[in-house]
Amino acid sequence: MPKIGFDKLFSEEEANELIPRLEILMRQLQMQATSLRARIDELSVNDPSILDCTMSKIVGRYPELRSFATNMADAAAQIESFGCILKDIDLGLIDFPYDADDEVVFLCWQFGEPRVVAWHSVNSGFSERQPMPGAPDRCLN
Repeated sequence: MPKIGFDKLFSEEEANELIPRLEILMRQLQMQATSLRARIDELSVNDPSILDCTMSKIVGRYPELRSFATNMADAAAQIESFGCILKDIDLGLIDFPYDADDEVVFLCWQFGEPRVVAWHSVNSGFSERQPMPGAPDRCLN
């Protein structure tokens, strides 16, 4: 039964099985984010006020950016539809709720890692990652 509000608790194997799909989605998400930022930078040359706007205001003002935002939202929704949690697009961080001896923690995966190599408590983050049993400390960034 899921604990503390998570719809799904993953096993290490389940998390690792998702990584090939997550790599594709994260790559798409990062590429769309890079393209969107580049286009916003171009637009800011003639409209510096754009840099002070929220994303929804920017997209409202420049509808040609809607496809980038929509593609990003779609990729993020797909990632989260698996039951994992997208934490950071730029760093490529995804967490998987995991039952570790009756305590829920997050298995933590970063884009580029071949498998889940770390975990952290629900109340901490990437900077406090601990190696999974059997994973060398050098795997941690």
